[in-house]
Amino acid sequence: MKKVYVLGGAQTDFGRNWSKEGKGIIALLKEVIDDGLKNIGVTYNDIKNLNKEGRIACFVGNFIGEYFVDQGHLGALLTEVNDAFYGVPSARYEAACASGSVALDAGITKIRAGDYDLVLVIGWELMKTVDSKTCGDFLGRAAFYESEAKNIDFPFPKLFGRLADETVKKYNFDNKQYLDCLAKISVKNYNNAKRNPNAQTKKWFMNEEQARERGTATNPTIGGMLGTSDCSQVTDGAAFVALSSEKIIIEFDKVKEGCPIVKGWGHRVAPMKFEEKMKESINNEYIIPWTRQAVMDAYRRANMTVDDIDFFETHDCFTSSEFAAISAFGITEPGKELEAIQSDLTSFNGAKPVNPSGGLIGCGHPVGASGVRMFLDLYKQLTRRALGYQLETANNGMMLNIGGSATTNYTFIVGKDE
Repeated sequence: MKKVYVLGGAQTDFGRNWSKEGKGIIALLKEVIDDGLKNIGVTYNDIKNLNKEGRIACFVGNFIGEYFVDQGHLGALLTEVNDAFYGVPSARYEAACASGSVALDAGITKIRAGDYDLVLVIGWELMKTVDSKTCGDFLGRAAFYESEAKNIDFPFPKLFGRLADETVKKYNFDNKQYLDCLAKISVKNYNNAKRNPNAQTKKWFMNEEQARERGTATNPTIGGMLGTSDCSQVTDGAAFVALSSEKIIIEFDKVKEGCPIVKGWGHRVAPMKFEEKMKESINNEYIIPWTRQAVMDAYRRANMTVDDIDFFETHDCFTSSEFAAISAFGITEPGKELEAIQSDLTSFNGAKPVNPSGGLIGCGHPVGASGVRMFLDLYKQLTRRALGYQLETANNGMMLNIGGSATTNYTFIVGKDE
């Protein structure tokens, strides 16, 4: 199979409210695509030329644009951005909050197979078009809506609150100790976001005292044991990543060694309903076993172990999901996650940093864009372009992007071409 190179990309500032700016989908797409093409050194005229030869395609990740912006057929919408996209194969991919990763997977597969030489992947979501309660209801379609979300206010905080309950029960954790560790995760990601110029919460305040005081005016309870400090953000935003074959590296005079490659990937789907997921985990040491399997698939395909990974970007839609990801990655054994958090192993300066970008809690979570944004952050760290939040050591990075209550699980390992 052919190598898949990562040329780079772009991300919008996740702190923006596009509706308040009087801007919509086309403005969002045009900005991120313009910036992305500039960053990778490709022009719209180049796109036209590659299209004449049938060597380029576009893949769009979006969860639920039909609800948030009353628009479907989102792959074809690129033709409204620039006429260079006339005739370019493009389509929208959806898997709830893992929609961006499905689009990445499609693009990676097409290049590996030799079908295209350049693939542009764009993930986006505009979520601030509605009030928070309506937003929560829309997002409930990522669960089994009829039984897990319909007529339930903010269903996902409740589902991931149940994950917290089940984690405490499975590993016999002390409630306070567990919740204090979730508070440390929240504060870590808020602090990391302060370094990231595109993070939604870069100017927000959070400390451990506030994060621990759930059920108060400054940190209201949002689902089960979880408070608002444990929750990712409602976000407008887009991310762009360009993937290529070696032919493009040569034609566009890129420094081959400067472009990371995709080394491993995993994709597993767990039962849709949360109750069924918990039944699956009863006799398994992992609380979310299919997530662990997606991680193991990526390690196997990359011929790597956790020891080879320098940093991680993970789907912290809630602190309870990042907690579970620590053992899923293999950073610790299941039930030992408390030790990793308490020792700052996963902190920015720790041996195994998790979410140096700020993650979904700090950076933001425009659901269709999050997978692409995480992938872009792997690229930034590997090429020393993570301005303000660059890690000292970054040779191989891994990401985990989940859709629903860890229903769709996607992992990617990106590293330097050796």
